[in-house]
Amino acid sequence: MATSFYDLSVACYLQTLTGVEGFLNKGLAHCQANGIDPQEIVDTRIHPDMYPFSFQIWSVAHHSLGAIRGIEGGVFSPPPPIPALDYAGIQEVVADTRSTLADMSRESVEVLGERELMFKFGEFKVPFTAVGFVLSFSLPNLHFHATTAYDILRMKGVPVGKRDYTGPMRIKH
Repeated sequence: MATSFYDLSVACYLQTLTGVEGFLNKGLAHCQANGIDPQEIVDTRIHPDMYPFSFQIWSVAHHSLGAIRGIEGGVFSPPPPIPALDYAGIQEVVADTRSTLADMSRESVEVLGERELMFKFGEFKVPFTAVGFVLSFSLPNLHFHATTAYDILRMKGVPVGKRDYTGPMRIKH
């Protein structure tokens, strides 16, 4: 049996976004329990040449819902500038992204699997099929940014583990 485009895209995005929502909640609870200003996490970077936590979360949204929107429109580009977000704003971005993806019908996503799109970064362009884009660009970037956000929380002492990251598995019922 072939894997559907919905399952390899939206279902994967939803699993990761649910994990991100959960570890963001644990991060906020940790801050509240330990008298830490959540803005400290929002602005944290693993290394000075890396983007902060807020950008990592912004990119999670961009490489999930933004990927689907890019496939719909035929063009995907780097994310727009990140607005000033506090911790609650970051949580809202993830919740809104997850909700929008959850509301997409399987049928409306399946038809996107046959599309082509162009990744554009200035004058640099890379052609993709929708499937190739999701598997070789969107999902790896989504996981890079989600993992980096998770790692920042761990670095800040938030008690999260692998199961917090992985989100709900799609088990046989």
